[in-house]
Amino acid sequence: MGSLSAVGLVASREIGTRFRSKAYRVSTAVMLLLIVVATIVVKFFSGGGGADATVGVVPAASSLAAPLAASGKTLDQKIATSSVPDEVAGRAKVADGSLDALLTGAADGKLQVVVKKDINGKLKNVLNVLAGQVALDQQITGLGGDPAKVGAAIAGATVAVSPMEKPYEYDGQQLFLGIVTGILIYLSLMINGQSVAQGVVEEKTSRVVELLLSTIKPWQLMAGKVLGIGTVGLVQMLLIGVVGVVSARATGTLDLSVSAAVGTVVWLIVWYLLGFFMYAIVFAALGALVSRQEDVGGATMPALMLVIAGYLVGISVLPSDPSNSFAEVLSIIPVFAPTVMPIRLAMGGVPVWEAVLSIALVIALIPALIWLAARIYRNAVMRTGAKVKLRDALRAA
Repeated sequence: MGSLSAVGLVASREIGTRFRSKAYRVSTAVMLLLIVVATIVVKFFSGGGGADATVGVVPAASSLAAPLAASGKTLDQKIATSSVPDEVAGRAKVADGSLDALLTGAADGKLQVVVKKDINGKLKNVLNVLAGQVALDQQITGLGGDPAKVGAAIAGATVAVSPMEKPYEYDGQQLFLGIVTGILIYLSLMINGQSVAQGVVEEKTSRVVELLLSTIKPWQLMAGKVLGIGTVGLVQMLLIGVVGVVSARATGTLDLSVSAAVGTVVWLIVWYLLGFFMYAIVFAALGALVSRQEDVGGATMPALMLVIAGYLVGISVLPSDPSNSFAEVLSIIPVFAPTVMPIRLAMGGVPVWEAVLSIALVIALIPALIWLAARIYRNAVMRTGAKVKLRDALRAA
């Protein structure tokens, strides 16, 4: 049997076994359902772009409605105004919760505002800004000036910024997509990577490996197992990515262009493949060191820690600081790139040379890992009983 035929035979066996597995089908269906539910929940709690506060305005204070909305905008607050026929009607709406506050006018440099019990701190800040503007307008009028002209002059005053490097604006939805991408790749590496190690131990325990290795070589068995489980995981990632994008666009949660969304899915698949094959061959080798399922976690912990470290940096640092230098460096280092670089790519603003370099380094590392893992696997997979020390597996003939 040729090498490729042997690898393909093992891979097809893994693919068939896992596709027929009820646990795989149920877990995939649950993840797809969670993706759909998550997009609906995000859409529901986003409020569809509603106002942060609604303020009623009596006829006597109608001239303050527009300045109130403008003051809110300066503080990144969306303030909606609602005209009420009189103060009595306005107080009734405040009492039943229809209005957050009622603006009745301005006297002696102070705004007159009615609330039910207490006022929201952000709304109070907006009203304080408006009060300052009202007081300034009164002073300008008292000095014989025109408040409208002064206001226009102030509004037109801007700062001329001359950046030495072209800045990049990160869109909130891009950040969200980046985080989701990182989470999916992290979960896939954890679940499918562990499956490789557990499969190796299962075959050792059942002595199936002895039968298999009488027909094919150890590296062919390892490569076929990694290829088969990787293919199953790829199908799962494709389904999740496509369903997620379709669901998000259908519910209006995602309004990025189709090309941007598809680009994110493509990078998700590329980095899943690179990350999985890099780590899966390591998991296979580490799994060969032990003979009991309960020992798999301890054997694979060193590799898992690298996956977890990259994931934590990606979801904790990048959302608040997309240009963080430490995260940029980690995204190029092969062992961290699969969980950090996809988040940066989904957010955008990654120089082409960094993306190319990170991919090239991972591709260059994989052959070395295959050689090392194959040596460990060959020397340890037939040894049952106590855990095989890594040092012994590397030195064995």
